[in-house]
Amino acid sequence: MAQPLTYADAGVDIDRANELVQRLKRIANETPRSGVVSEIGGFSGLFSLNVENSEQPVLVASTDGVGTKLRIASMMNKHDTVGIDLVAMCVNDIAVQGASPLFFLDYLSMGKLIPETAETIVRGIAEGCKQANCALIGGETAEMPGFYAENEYDLAGFVVGIVDNSRIVDGSEIGVGHKLIGVASSGLHSNGYSLVRKICFERLGLKLEDRVDLLGKTLGEVLIEPTKIYSDLIQKLIRDLPIHGLSHITGGGIIENLPRILPSSCCARIEEGSWEIPPIFHFLRESGNISNLEMLRTFNNGIGLIIVVPESAVDDVLERVAAIGERAYIIGDIVQRKGSEDQIIVL
Repeated sequence: MAQPLTYADAGVDIDRANELVQRLKRIANETPRSGVVSEIGGFSGLFSLNVENSEQPVLVASTDGVGTKLRIASMMNKHDTVGIDLVAMCVNDIAVQGASPLFFLDYLSMGKLIPETAETIVRGIAEGCKQANCALIGGETAEMPGFYAENEYDLAGFVVGIVDNSRIVDGSEIGVGHKLIGVASSGLHSNGYSLVRKICFERLGLKLEDRVDLLGKTLGEVLIEPTKIYSDLIQKLIRDLPIHGLSHITGGGIIENLPRILPSSCCARIEEGSWEIPPIFHFLRESGNISNLEMLRTFNNGIGLIIVVPESAVDDVLERVAAIGERAYIIGDIVQRKGSEDQIIVL
């Protein structure tokens, strides 16, 4: 008679998963927010929608991942910051609509469930939730042997926020003469890593522990830098300043993301050289012989958020951003679009 098999024999350890759930409960409890009425471990997360001071509340949702930046984390065996990236990629996308994030859920799939690694990843997610002032109310952890290698994993996230219908920032008020204010990124954020890896590892043959003079750090230290979360900054700006448009500069760069909020009658003029570009982007452009246009449509190039405001509000916005400890630059303006010309003009 054949030996009896268990799920563990197939590579899935239920006991290990149950142990992890208990760890994750404690982490989730570190992200309290008014409205949470459930704990990790149930079939779903519960959130009571308290809509004080909102006449027409609108829920805003987004989902995203971290992409091939996870390969960098695995190569470095450093898993404490990719959770911040995950939260940032989701939260920034709803924040630019004027929404305040309420709660977050994550999906973590691993070739082999290693509780210590999973806990470290989720602690990073919790840190991102703290920065965004949202609650981590649930998620899913899957062990998938044969699908991922033992040291591989993937991450996805989902966030829900709220904004009053009258306060939605959708770009409809953008007009000729408005100014573009760019807020600094923390580096690459979580985009373009397939090209980054091709340049650094295939073309240059570098290792993550190699120190690059132009960068002033090891390559790994620069590539693993987590994505900046802008939701708190945005909430403080839209509270009492005329913010007419917000664009999260993520995959596709300025070229692809800014037109998403522009009225069809408008063009955005971007002045190259008007902001400080971090060394990693100079390094990648030179090492990969990448054109300026390709850089602008692949990477954020040092600008993670663009704010569109009337000229009269520029000084107030710059002052408010500086007071929060962020760097911002006037990077262009809005002009009349001629015919069917592109909506981005790079000067």
